[in-house]
Amino acid sequence: MLDELSRSDTYPTIIVAAQDADIGHEASVSTIAENQIEYLCSRGLTRQQALGLVTSGFAGAFIEQLPMEYAIEINRLIQATMEGSIG
Repeated sequence: MLDELSRSDTYPTIIVAAQDADIGHEASVSTIAENQIEYLCSRGLTRQQALGLVTSGFAGAFIEQLPMEYAIEINRLIQATMEGSIG
């Protein structure tokens, strides 16, 4: 999470027809560690660039599986969302 006001709620729905299935769901959300941002800033990035890099890193595995035109648009959306964000 990028600030103290943000929140994320998950409402997983799993429909299983098998009687003997063992199904589970797990998720976690946390703020970006300040030491990660400080490290990247010490390497010459601005705070905004560091936040964008960390955020993009989490989405990277998902984005790589998309067709190129969608991946480009998602990256643009992430960058636009990060502009002027509270950090």
